[in-house]
Amino acid sequence: QVQLVESGGGLVQPGMSLRLSCRTSGMNFKIYTMNWYRQAPGKERELVATITSDGAKNYSDSVNGRFTISRDNAWSTVFLQLSSLKPEDTARYYCNTRYRGRPSWGQGTQVTVSA
Repeated sequence: QVQLVESGGGLVQPGMSLRLSCRTSGMNFKIYTMNWYRQAPGKERELVATITSDGAKNYSDSVNGRFTISRDNAWSTVFLQLSSLKPEDTARYYCNTRYRGRPSWGQGTQVTVSA
């Protein structure tokens, strides 16, 4: 059974940084594209970053230049470095992949940016 477990969220002030982690199990991690999504209260879930199996990266316009996605295949973990955080980055952040044709999600980790 595939499991995705996020961690690293918290309450930070604007301009600060956080590093989110998503540890996976039950899958051959290195062959899968991994995604980070976020969902703010009252809004739809938004794709913010993607990293393919060969390391190609893509970002939404709203986070490009501030967030960095990376992966460690030895630890079956995907990371999201959040920098220059803004109040509008406040959301629950979710790790995602498509395993055997079906989306798999973690439980999410809350990021709150507030002065």
